[in-house]
Amino acid sequence: MPTRTLSEMPPPQSFRQADRIQQSVLAVPEKRLLIWMARRLPSWIKPDHLTALGFLSQLLTGVSYAIARWSHVGLFAAIVFLVLNWFGDSLDGTLARVRQKLRPRYGFYVDHMLDSIGSVALMGGLGLSGYMSPWIAVSLLLMFLLLSVQSYLATYTLGEFHMSFWSFGPTELRLLLIIGNLAVLRWPRVLHHLLFDVGGAVGIAGMAAMLVYFTAENIVRLYRAEPVS
Repeated sequence: MPTRTLSEMPPPQSFRQADRIQQSVLAVPEKRLLIWMARRLPSWIKPDHLTALGFLSQLLTGVSYAIARWSHVGLFAAIVFLVLNWFGDSLDGTLARVRQKLRPRYGFYVDHMLDSIGSVALMGGLGLSGYMSPWIAVSLLLMFLLLSVQSYLATYTLGEFHMSFWSFGPTELRLLLIIGNLAVLRWPRVLHHLLFDVGGAVGIAGMAAMLVYFTAENIVRLYRAEPVS
């Protein structure tokens, strides 16, 4: 089937944006902080600038973890880039909403496509860092991508976009990585390989449970919504 031209695409006003569901632990104070910052950003800063900042910072976080194999500077740099990634990735949509400059289809596609690419870089860097076993990093990436696919399919079929699962979202993940970096810097001999591997294994188990639970729940919801006559 040929790709539709711009003139053949439905107009933006006909697009129904999915309900955004954010129930993470830090969601309420984070939202207040993001709105406060968005209202004070200079007008020349656009949402696309923040998206680019978030994406580049995620790539550089992965590079920093790879450098950490040879120098602790990489762990410090990863903390800086994780904060910048949060700033850009979390604030771009908020800025668009505050300024009422929404592009829901464009924003959703670009933001989550770049997130997926950035996650490959991040997990790749962790796998090369010497602080996490490569198979743990690959398994984490696989579970993250599968959970993302589940989320995007639910967005299309149910009209619900879950930004967090079981009170845990991207901000909490960044915070845990920062705490892990600081802990390894403080106790390098004790936690050199143990902390990230144990944390990664717990993350794999948690995401696997989320994937099974939400997939089963959505299958039941869709089955009931479309009964066989």
